[in-house]
Amino acid sequence: MRVLIVEDDRQLRHAVARGLREDSYAVDQAADGEHALELAAAHEYDAIILDILLPSVDGIEVCRRLRQSGNVAPILMLTALDAVENRIAGLDAGADDYLTKPFDFGELQARLRALTRRRGEVLAPDLVIGDLVVDTRRHVARRGDREISLTAKEFAFLQHLARNAGRIVSRAELMAHVWDDSKESYSNIIDVYASRLRRKIDDGERVPLFSTHRGAGYLLDVPRPAPAPAPARRRG
Repeated sequence: MRVLIVEDDRQLRHAVARGLREDSYAVDQAADGEHALELAAAHEYDAIILDILLPSVDGIEVCRRLRQSGNVAPILMLTALDAVENRIAGLDAGADDYLTKPFDFGELQARLRALTRRRGEVLAPDLVIGDLVVDTRRHVARRGDREISLTAKEFAFLQHLARNAGRIVSRAELMAHVWDDSKESYSNIIDVYASRLRRKIDDGERVPLFSTHRGAGYLLDVPRPAPAPAPARRRG
């Protein structure tokens, strides 16, 4: 999933981004309201973490403009202002939840998970494709009795394919939801990760689950059996 963090405190912003990337999120960052609006117009985000006190355009106004433009991404408002009126102003502007600073990173993660569930995404703890189980809470994957060792980015790639099992996922969609604007976003990175994942998932297995569709994208699915041949017609 791809998240936008809007926070002018550089140290806090980078710390949250680092933690979310370790948790398999793709993360973009903005230090002010204007940049946040530009990024939100250019990319589709699964969630936005938005500070209230920002330079150029404050968080409440950013939230209001996002909603007016039709942006429906869940918004978690961060605030050092614990006054009730500030919370009300954020929620009235269109925020879905708020978190008061200082906060525990584990609580931020839990609130993000809750917001994406409310959005209607299927966030079952275990995603099952054939004998492959992707555990989204523990960030591990198993194929039969074999546990698959995955990096954070490999898990994010696999999780997105698993959430869309049975559908070919395009390279553009993977770049949007699994990668961010970090240095990793170079042209052949998806091919590299796809090759690694295919080997880890399918090597040594009787039934392949991971397939590449040239020019279209990648598919995670249980292969359908080939149709039985039609019976030969008798010559009368």
